[in-house]
Amino acid sequence: MTDSDPLGEIERAFDVLSDQFGVSLGAVPTDVVETDDEFVVHMDLPGFDSADIEVKLVEDRTLSVTADHGESDESVDGQYITRERRQQSLSRSVRLPAAVEDDATASYEDGVLTVHLPKVVEDADDGTDIPVN
Repeated sequence: MTDSDPLGEIERAFDVLSDQFGVSLGAVPTDVVETDDEFVVHMDLPGFDSADIEVKLVEDRTLSVTADHGESDESVDGQYITRERRQQSLSRSVRLPAAVEDDATASYEDGVLTVHLPKVVEDADDGTDIPVN
């Protein structure tokens, strides 16, 4: 008889698959779209309420998102047989390719966080004309 850990074997198999496909199972699926005027970030955050999500812009180029969902203290008639829905928290930072303005907006609908980040408008300063005599 061998000492085997079936759950450990499953976790190792997932780790191997994650390494082969370049995706971390704990990662927050994120899309970043660039338009002429802004960056739009879409993050999948299923199971959270909008009050559970905190969005910050750090140093004009990094979007930081954290979500924390605590265990409900709601009383239940009866006794739990299985209780798997407890604490869930995650975080993700996205470095943007260019600086953005402070007036970003965020919305959360159907488990997807969408953040609109307007790009910093560069002044069209072509320099100073110097007359040639």
